[in-house]
Amino acid sequence: MLDVFDGMAKVQASRHSDCENCGSCPGSNAIVVDALNPLGAQRGQRVEIEVKQVNMLKAAFIVYMLPLIAAVVGVIAGTYLANSQMTLDPVWYQIGGGIVAFGLSLIYIRYFDRNARTNEKMRPVITRILS
Repeated sequence: MLDVFDGMAKVQASRHSDCENCGSCPGSNAIVVDALNPLGAQRGQRVEIEVKQVNMLKAAFIVYMLPLIAAVVGVIAGTYLANSQMTLDPVWYQIGGGIVAFGLSLIYIRYFDRNARTNEKMRPVITRILS
């Protein structure tokens, strides 16, 4: 553990094979995360942290799948709008609908990210002091 502050701890976590395959975090040896410290672990101690899998799956779905789904829904909405308007080529309605829906999904992702940073259910938690 690197540092302790306000019921939180900065923990240097070892990476495993799943992390190497993902590649979204910088560096190849370890990452530093802010974890809840309900056990009162002190600086320099080795600890075990846990990240709830349900939260990770939810976050991954929102970040990776939501923009794709939103773009498809936007294209479909653009198709229906084009069928009712017929003033322009339907492709323009489809492109516009896809772009608007994709943009709205990115705004939601930003909102979700800000809430996830402050939501204690989404944070890693120190579950055990090893040494």
